[in-house]
Parts: sequence; structure tokens; C-alpha cells
Amino acid sequence: MADIQPRSGSGALLVGAGLFVVFETVTYYTLKFATSGLGMPDQMQPENTIVSNWVKAVVFLLLYLAVVVVAVLVLSNRLPRRYRGQVMGWFYVALALAFVLLWPLFNP
Repeated sequence: MADIQPRSGSGALLVGAGLFVVFETVTYYTLKFATSGLGMPDQMQPENTIVSNWVKAVVFLLLYLAVVVVAVLVLSNRLPRRYRGQVMGWFYVALALAFVLLWPLFNP
């Protein structure tokens, strides 16, 4: 039983939450800038089409998912073993947050 490592404490969880918020903020604004040329700013037009905004949403989600998966892969290799348990939890939060981030993307 000597080889069992203690789990990370509440301080490590708070640091993880802070770094998660910073990561999500930087990722959102970077992808918002990268997809700024796609879509229509004014959707309420007589010949309204959803296609251009659909492309923007799909490109945003795919790029976001790629960035999050790369971050998980890098972190799971670089972090000490006792902090790796947090990585998958933050990954699941990021997956749910991906669809929430579409709201401010289309409503500036």
C-alpha cells in the first residue's frame, strides 16, 4: 500500500480551475478571431440562409475540439501522476462548454 499516491488537494483543484478558465478564454478569443471571416453578422434578412453560419459553427467546434484534445494529450504526458485525475474532468467540462461558447460567438 506504500505505492498509492494521495490525490490532489483542494488547492490543486483551484489552480486547475483557474488555469482552465485562462485556457478557455484564450482558446475562445483565438478561435473567434480565426473564424471571424465566416458567417453573416446580420442573420435577419429577407433571403436568410443558415448555411454560412452553419459553416462557422462547425469550423469553430472542430477547431475547438482539436485544441482541447491536443491539450489533454500534452497535459496527460507532462503532469505528475497525482494531478492527472483532474485532466479528464476538465476535458468533459470543456466538451460541454463547446456548445455553450457558440452562444457568445453568434451574439456579440
